[in-house]
Amino acid sequence: MKKLLYLLIILSFVFTSCEKLFMDEDPADNAVSNFESLWSDVNRKYSFFEYKMIDWDSIHNVYRPLVHDGMPNEDLFNVMFSMLGVLRDGHVNLWSPFNVSRYEAVFLNSPENYDGRLLQDHYLGTDYMITGSLAHKAIGTGENIGYIRYGSFMDPIAEEDIDYVIDRYRNKKGIIIDVRNNGGGAPDYAFLLASRFTNVKREVYISYVKNGPKHNDFSSANSVCVEPGGSIQFTKPVMVLTNRGSYSATNMFVAMMNAFPNVHLVGDTTGGGGGAPTYGELPNGWGYRFSASKTILPNGFNIENGIPPNIAINMDPADELNGMDSILERALDEIENN
Repeated sequence: MKKLLYLLIILSFVFTSCEKLFMDEDPADNAVSNFESLWSDVNRKYSFFEYKMIDWDSIHNVYRPLVHDGMPNEDLFNVMFSMLGVLRDGHVNLWSPFNVSRYEAVFLNSPENYDGRLLQDHYLGTDYMITGSLAHKAIGTGENIGYIRYGSFMDPIAEEDIDYVIDRYRNKKGIIIDVRNNGGGAPDYAFLLASRFTNVKREVYISYVKNGPKHNDFSSANSVCVEPGGSIQFTKPVMVLTNRGSYSATNMFVAMMNAFPNVHLVGDTTGGGGGAPTYGELPNGWGYRFSASKTILPNGFNIENGIPPNIAINMDPADELNGMDSILERALDEIENN
């Protein structure tokens, strides 16, 4: 019995020792450890270092000397905020109890190219329809063009709502889809809406997922297609209105629509956002996300920094005075005169 007890004690010690040997200890919760955890995770998993020509090691050399244990949390956060800004990516955020880092330069340094009040006063009026998350109305000469406004892919759209709207304008000369200032949301809704504008299966983009520690470690190509969906497919002319506020899932939607021969993009280059984000947490509990994939059009174009329009046009400063939206007017003209 004593021998058995002694054996159990020895085995307990061995297994406990092995457990300690093979289990990583939690990283320390101090300023330096939190900084290094964030820098290292980004270094291993971020997907656009080579595309944006960012030397992440040199960024470490710039920001690491600014960090020391015992520094105030706000100061540590601001150092990390500045470091992440180098990535120039709207899908990069750091969350703390007192602040959220973000990258907004792409929107702040670009023409607005959208005026909701002007749109309502001079085009939609008060008799437009709202079906689910889609605002719509027949506009143009003889009200022969369907206008559809989708303000956010965060707002759900149901199959039956899309079918109702497309059916309402199926006999019109064309449709305009306005996704200006649509900051994105759920890509599933992008697929649902796009599927109504093709009558054949089409490859719309190619996705690569970051899968290794080196900056060029990616999965094999994943071809993404859109198939005809719903009860109606509209294959007459379609104009998609875009600006720099068309971001993330909206950028993906524009990529899908860009693959269809009956569709033209009108306005400004989209805001971009071509990487699906991954999420994590620092030792101090702050959360973060950053892009961990990349999206390429079938012609090889990387959409991270935005998709240029087929017809580039900005709103005119005189638009408000004249009661007209230059981007929308150009889309109307393209449908009515072609």
